[in-house]
Amino acid sequence: MAKDDVVINLEVELDAWGGERHEVLTTHGPISVLVCGDREKPALVTYPDVGLNYLACFEGLFSCPEATSVLFHNFCIYHIDPPGHQDGAPEIPSNEPVLSVDDLADQVAEVLDHFKVHEIIGLGVGAGSYILSLFAIKYRERAIGLILVSPICRKPTWSEWIYNKAIVNILYYCGATSFVKDSLLQRYFSQEVRASPMGAEVLMNYRRHLDDHPSRNMMRYIQAIHQRGDLSEGLGKLKCRTLIIVGENSPFHCESVHMSTVMSRRYQALIEVQACGSLVTEEQPQSMIVPIELFLMFYSFYKRPLSHSSPTSPLSPPCVPPELLSSESLGLKLKPIKTRVAVQA
Repeated sequence: MAKDDVVINLEVELDAWGGERHEVLTTHGPISVLVCGDREKPALVTYPDVGLNYLACFEGLFSCPEATSVLFHNFCIYHIDPPGHQDGAPEIPSNEPVLSVDDLADQVAEVLDHFKVHEIIGLGVGAGSYILSLFAIKYRERAIGLILVSPICRKPTWSEWIYNKAIVNILYYCGATSFVKDSLLQRYFSQEVRASPMGAEVLMNYRRHLDDHPSRNMMRYIQAIHQRGDLSEGLGKLKCRTLIIVGENSPFHCESVHMSTVMSRRYQALIEVQACGSLVTEEQPQSMIVPIELFLMFYSFYKRPLSHSSPTSPLSPPCVPPELLSSESLGLKLKPIKTRVAVQA
C-alpha cells in the first residue's frame, strides 16, 4: 500500500463543529487526522501535548464562539493526533519501534502530502509545539506561521529528565497510576484550577481521558520528547512569523522566554497569560483570541468576519514590530493578558 493511501475515511460529528476522520498510512506507521472545514481554504495544523489528543487539548479553544469566526472562517483545520492517541486507539504493538521527534515531524509532512497541502500555520501545545517547531525548521518553505502554546525547545533539564524517566517506567510497568495522572495534571493546569472546587470536574474529565487511552501509547510520545534535541540554533534562523503564548504558571515558562530570545524579534511576539498553566487552550482559551487575530492580520488571506466585533487594530501589516502587539498600544482591556517583548540575553 502506498504511504499516502487512506486506510479509514469516516465522517464524524464533534459537538458544534464536525469533520472527516482519516487514518493516513505514513512511512512511520498510521496516524489519525480529523479534517474540519473547506479544503480550499488555507491549512491550520494542530498538534497536542503529551498524554492528550486533539479533543482534550483544543476543545476549549475551538468551542469559543470567537474561534469559530476567527479560525473556522479562515482555515481548513487538520487536527493531527500523535500515534495511538486517537479515541478508541488500540495499543501499539511492543515490537514497533519508538518514533523519534524527527519521525513525528516527518509524519506531519507526509500527512500534508497526502492532503496535497503545501503551506500551513501550525498550532501546538507543549510537546506539540516542539514537533511543529521542528517541522518548521526541517520544512521551512511549508511553515508560514506558528502559534506555540507553552512551547519547549531545549533538551530536558535534569529535573525533567528524572521526571520523564519515572513517568515512562511507571507507564510501562503499572499503567496510568494516580501518580502519573497527578503529574500530568500539574503539567497542564495551574494551581488555581487544581485547588478550586470549580476545577474538580475538569480534572475528573482529564483523569478519565488518561484512563481511556493505552498507557504504553502515551509512554511512546513521552519517550520521543524525552530524547529531544536543542532547537535553539534552528529557531534563530527561522523566518516564519511566530506567536508564543505561555501561561504564567507553566512549568515551561522559562523555555518560552528563551525561545523568544533566540528567535528574530522581527518575526515573533511573546504573550504571557496570567494565572494560567501550560494548557492555555483549555484553562483560558478566550485570552488567546485577540492575540491570534492580530497575528493573523499579517497574512493576506485573513478575512475578518463582518459579524466579528473584536477590537480593530490600527496597525498595518506586514511591517508591525512585535512590541506593538501590546494591550496598551491596542487599547485592549483584556485583564488576563500581559505582553512581554523578547529580552536580550
